[in-house]
Amino acid sequence: MNSRLTGRTALVTGSTSNIGHAIARRLAAEGAHVIVSGRDEARGASVVEQIRAAGGRADLVVADLDGSRAASHGLAAAAHEALGGRLDILVNNAGIYPPSTTLTADEELFDRVYGVNVKAAYFLTQAVVPLMTEQGGGTIINLGSWVARLGVTGGALYASTKGALETLTRMWAAEFADRGIRVNAVSPGVIRPPDLEPGVSFGEQMMVGTPAGEVGHPDAIAAAAAYLASDDAAFVHGTVLDVDGGRTGVAVVA
Repeated sequence: MNSRLTGRTALVTGSTSNIGHAIARRLAAEGAHVIVSGRDEARGASVVEQIRAAGGRADLVVADLDGSRAASHGLAAAAHEALGGRLDILVNNAGIYPPSTTLTADEELFDRVYGVNVKAAYFLTQAVVPLMTEQGGGTIINLGSWVARLGVTGGALYASTKGALETLTRMWAAEFADRGIRVNAVSPGVIRPPDLEPGVSFGEQMMVGTPAGEVGHPDAIAAAAAYLASDDAAFVHGTVLDVDGGRTGVAVVA
């Protein structure tokens, strides 16, 4: 593994499992000191242990990003302190996708999904940008989704939150450019968690006829995040990078 991120620091929200876990491991493998964050202390400690066992630097900050300003600002402050007063990379990955349809979602579910998926990232960015400005700049990476731009049955609530994050990516890239902060997003396609039981899922069916022809692995998203966090992407601003096996960009012939 190369060392594109040596000497840099990173906070990855929702990094106790799946995509966030993979991103935290990849950023650490490329040299960054990573703050692993999530609600589950035991799983977070396991991720930190894995990173350290591989020779990387990581610490855990447990946080329940419920969408409140206090929760997001509290995490930013704790991470900044744990990283020695410097935060170079923020990955807004935390998100939830509870089963629902437009006709079945109630107000409590709506507020909870928007709280975790949009408000938490919004207020965390609000807290982190002044810290990055003070140190001369930084990088913010949001996690979008292919369903934000390609409608499928079910999941309208979740898809709308990802559409909001992709829009915020472009707006923040414009708003924070003069502060030396680059903002981009990764839009994952169908990703199969490594610990998922074998079997053909709806998601796998959605990949039939795509250029990739199969679901993706979380490491593919982690590689994209590492690229956007590095100086290799210095000329990349306000971009949503599709890492979806061609699902949204190529006509599917099934």
